[in-house]
Amino acid sequence: MELNTIYNENCLETMARMPDGFVDLTVTSPPYDNLRSYNGYEFDFEPIARELFRVTKKGGVVVWVVGDATVNGSETGTSFRQALYFKEIGFNLETMVWEKMGNGCLGSNYFYGQNFEFMFVLTRGVPITSNLLKDRRNVQRAGTISTTNGGIGLDGKGEYRQIILQEFGIRHNIWKVNPQQLSDHPAPFPESLARDHILSWSNENDLVYDPFMGSGTTAKAAHQLKRRWIGSEISSEYVELANKRLEPYLAQDCLF
Repeated sequence: MELNTIYNENCLETMARMPDGFVDLTVTSPPYDNLRSYNGYEFDFEPIARELFRVTKKGGVVVWVVGDATVNGSETGTSFRQALYFKEIGFNLETMVWEKMGNGCLGSNYFYGQNFEFMFVLTRGVPITSNLLKDRRNVQRAGTISTTNGGIGLDGKGEYRQIILQEFGIRHNIWKVNPQQLSDHPAPFPESLARDHILSWSNENDLVYDPFMGSGTTAKAAHQLKRRWIGSEISSEYVELANKRLEPYLAQDCLF
């Protein structure tokens, strides 16, 4: 297959040409419920999930960002059903959340406003790559062990022991992200979110795939981070938008 290319087709067609264990990392946000129209296209979830399992390397990762619509006063629960199906076909599941910062959220008069989406991190066994981001500032950088009565504690040898904390700790699993606004696409993927997942679960020269490429955010982040990439996008309008967005980056010198 030609790399660093967006294929204008159903992602099932693209994955059908991939050998088993071909992809290191998938980062995607599929259309869900009736929240995203994507020019009227729909997708058949279960065959796509099975193909993603087949083409993902052992130890590879799929990041599946999704939410639920509210219909007749109740969330659909589509995201939960998808997560459980991924587990049924062999993926391990780790649940993360991204919180939408900087924008208001919608809600009914009965519940708190909805302002997040799930990020299901699906792995084929133990992840081969886990570059956990360390950007959470620790409140305390140095100190001493305290006893339960508030005094300064002693270690097992009867000596005072000082604890030294790193300035930054590993990020938690709720990420605060400012949504990106791209008027030509109904649901643009936040660039920092795509970038941080690519940094977390892949290394340079790894292959990153997005079966719902949309406006090309996953490809842009992967290219800038020196990963190889492939995308699928069924809408020719969005392929044109993504290619136009990627053109200045593809023209630059690259490893590939």
